[in-house]
Amino acid sequence: MRHILHADFDAFYASVEQLDNPELRGKPVVVGGSPEGRGVVASASYEARKFGVRSAMPMRTAFRLCPDAIRVVSHFDRYRDVSRKVMAIFHDITPLVESLSLDEAYLDVTQQVNLDTPSESIAVGLKSRVKTELGLTISVGVACTKSVAKIASDMDKPDGLTVVPPGQEQEFLKPLAVAKLWGVGPKTAERLNKEGIETIGDLAERTELWMRQGFGSNGAHMRQLALGEDNSEVSLERETKSVSAETTFAHDTGEPEALLETVRRLSQQVARSLKRKDLRGRTVKLKLRLSDFTTFTRQKTVTLPVQSSDDLASAAGGLLRAELHSGRTFRLVGVGVSGFDSEEPNSEEPRQLRLSGFEF
Repeated sequence: MRHILHADFDAFYASVEQLDNPELRGKPVVVGGSPEGRGVVASASYEARKFGVRSAMPMRTAFRLCPDAIRVVSHFDRYRDVSRKVMAIFHDITPLVESLSLDEAYLDVTQQVNLDTPSESIAVGLKSRVKTELGLTISVGVACTKSVAKIASDMDKPDGLTVVPPGQEQEFLKPLAVAKLWGVGPKTAERLNKEGIETIGDLAERTELWMRQGFGSNGAHMRQLALGEDNSEVSLERETKSVSAETTFAHDTGEPEALLETVRRLSQQVARSLKRKDLRGRTVKLKLRLSDFTTFTRQKTVTLPVQSSDDLASAAGGLLRAELHSGRTFRLVGVGVSGFDSEEPNSEEPRQLRLSGFEF
């Protein structure tokens, strides 16, 4: 039996800004571009969220919902610095850490758990260290599987701690809306609702055959997760031959400016990683996931190896524009670079970095 923690910062970018500027504390803060320039919300404080403001929302919509919002430009170097510090805390607790983004990770604490140190106390200690050492709050879900731990971490935000005892996975999941389950986006949830499946418990009652007939192999997997069954392990970052960044939107969007702004932000993150590793690549990749979970990539090979964010954004933006069709909405966007020159000093299979352009 494994013991998994899913740790997720609360409104990460906005919380860091409030930490650094006491005048922002307790006020509705939005981080992102200018509404006049069709900027997009990268993060919203919980004070702003009360008005319906969400990440990936056009900034002009955010100000329409919350006229008193205070806009702050993004400071990614600062967010990255805080992320490094929290990841150091995670690794001090266990070497088995799977970083999902700047502000989110899985921790496998199976080897640290014993009769005197249950997984819940490890989670409490983690939250305490983050608060004491960084001045920020983090929400943690504790369970025996990754999928349940992730759902649990979102149950009591901000500053939440939700523990799902071994054997209680189905009972925990049963009353939750089916959209809470991994792999169930808005379109899939709508299809399930039409079939009378409103909760995860409803889905768990369907047969595997029924799920396969309606949703293919993904249907069978959804049913397994609904039953609390998930054998996926916390995987350590491995060396790869690409550097990439991706983000999943809180709400599907087909707005060109919002999508292009996301590509620009992701390109900046990838460029920072490339420069830090002294890498340049010849292949720029764009990853897209539609609202129905169809996922595909487009790529472009350039003549000269790229490293700058402008070059990346130009190439990836061109790939994106070719995919913008009327009525098409996107759930996820990713930007990556591969094809590193073998003579580059640091090109021996750098780690892939999953860095979130927006956070939730």
